[in-house]
Amino acid sequence: MNWGSIFGEALASLLLPATFAYALAGLGLALHFGFAGLLNMGVAGFMAIGAYSYAIGVLTFGLPWWAGLLIGVVASALFGLLLGIPTLRLRGDYLAIATIAVAEVVRLVFLTTAFEPVTGSADGLSGYHASFRAWNPIPPGTYGFGPWVYNETGWWARLVSISLVVIAALLVFALTRSPWGRVLKGIREDEDAVRALGKNVFAYKMQALVVGGVIASLGGFVWSLLSAVNPQNYQTSTTFFIWTALLLGGAATVFGPILGAAIFWFLNSFLGALLPALVTAGYLPFMSTLQAARLRDILVGVALMMIVVFMPQGILGKKKEMSFAK
Repeated sequence: MNWGSIFGEALASLLLPATFAYALAGLGLALHFGFAGLLNMGVAGFMAIGAYSYAIGVLTFGLPWWAGLLIGVVASALFGLLLGIPTLRLRGDYLAIATIAVAEVVRLVFLTTAFEPVTGSADGLSGYHASFRAWNPIPPGTYGFGPWVYNETGWWARLVSISLVVIAALLVFALTRSPWGRVLKGIREDEDAVRALGKNVFAYKMQALVVGGVIASLGGFVWSLLSAVNPQNYQTSTTFFIWTALLLGGAATVFGPILGAAIFWFLNSFLGALLPALVTAGYLPFMSTLQAARLRDILVGVALMMIVVFMPQGILGKKKEMSFAK
């Protein structure tokens, strides 16, 4: 087996657009769950809103890329409001069921043929990159070292993605250490006690849902910078994978989701290259390469269960802050 190629592919995943997308979605989910205690299982819906709003704004209305991004931010904020009004009075499992259902409805709306001229249906949307690439200040050429060698377009997309991750992390860091953030932590621990102190718990939950949803929608935007917008990218499994990255790094932390996203995609790419190589080399004669790919998904699921059971606080988190671990 070519171990250099396997590790090179895994290391290259650290700068994948999907890694930055998961980091942003994880930051939004950390604000929802880690700090506000909202069991949101529909984060993929916010990502889809952000990606499709951006692409539709550029393709259908001929807007520049930054205006499409602003439309995605506004659309995700409105989506958060519409989602929160009927669901935020629910708790625990009921909120999880409601949010996962709404996210799937959003994906199916983009998938249906009724809006195909606008959403592209199952084919998704592509061909919206010209405006973004026109702003590229990097001279034409190939740059980098080791497994991280990209052309000017690849580096421009990654620099924008890294900038958004940094800005989002600083925003979450500032918010969670403000009086507003301390109220959110109080709601996570005991919302009845916070309500008894005269705080409008519903309003704080709504604000957390909207702000976290906007951050998650930026994940959908960066995921679309180097590829097409496809409804298959925003399935329920995407939400589960983001939860895995969040819990791995630490749900009640700011930098945990970023670390978790990097580790998740490193291991995902490593196993994705290793398992088929083991099949080809004859070490797994009872499996096909397709079955090996499914085995990777099984291992991710097992890892999620083990994280929740044995290390619910994550790598950077504190166990006492995780109310679901009590």
